[in-house]
Amino acid sequence: MNLLSHESGLNLIKPSWPDLPTNVYAFSTTRFGGVSDAPYDDGVGGGGLNLGDHVGDDIARVSKNRSLLNALLPSDVTFLSQIHGNIAVDASNLNSQSFVSNAANVAIAAVEADACYTQTKDVVCAVLTADCLPILLASLDGRFVAAVHAGWRGLAGEIIENTVQILREQGAVELTAWLGPAIGPSAFEVGEDVYLAFSKKVLQLDRFMKTRPMLIGKTQKYDMDIYGVARDILNQYGVQRVHGGEYCTVSQPELFYSYRRDGCTGRMANLIWKS
Repeated sequence: MNLLSHESGLNLIKPSWPDLPTNVYAFSTTRFGGVSDAPYDDGVGGGGLNLGDHVGDDIARVSKNRSLLNALLPSDVTFLSQIHGNIAVDASNLNSQSFVSNAANVAIAAVEADACYTQTKDVVCAVLTADCLPILLASLDGRFVAAVHAGWRGLAGEIIENTVQILREQGAVELTAWLGPAIGPSAFEVGEDVYLAFSKKVLQLDRFMKTRPMLIGKTQKYDMDIYGVARDILNQYGVQRVHGGEYCTVSQPELFYSYRRDGCTGRMANLIWKS
């Protein structure tokens, strides 16, 4: 586990990503090092690094947490309004105009998308997660980077394919990917609707959807390996260099927020940029 304790007090996960270009930087946050109170805390009595402004946390604390994060980055992050869709946007075009004020006069993300990309130096691509799969992408020549938020709906709805296609249209040739912290296969119980959503999309789906014992009067349930599904889709779409996928947000409460485990909880950030 590449867990870094930064001098700022934040605990960060540095990807084990052997073919990441030397001019590209990436990490995921954990729940440690912030100022949020329970249930957004660090789980051991300290402040939590909740970065989600839409989960019920005190907005002043979220703002402080984001300031702590931005201090580590070459530019401030502009987060997306993630909707489990398949839209990817250019992070270079996101700025203060990407926000609107809600009824409490608090700035909230206005751009609805689940992936962002850039070929501009020092522009940070980021997605928020708390069980959904974050996918970070980089071209081997270091020209392009992208961050993708991929729950099962996004995966089924072609968020990977759309993002990769945009990168290729702009000139990216060979891509490498890292799968960040997400819900693990032993914790991700899904129903027949999810199985059917991938039945014609993923090769040999039963490798990644293990049937659970069927209870009398109940519908069939499966244990979904979201990492395996994402790898298969990436491979089918020509991305063969895929790393990561060793964490489980649900079963590692000492590191991660998890919506499935806790319900009301915070969000981690998964970030990538080029210099």
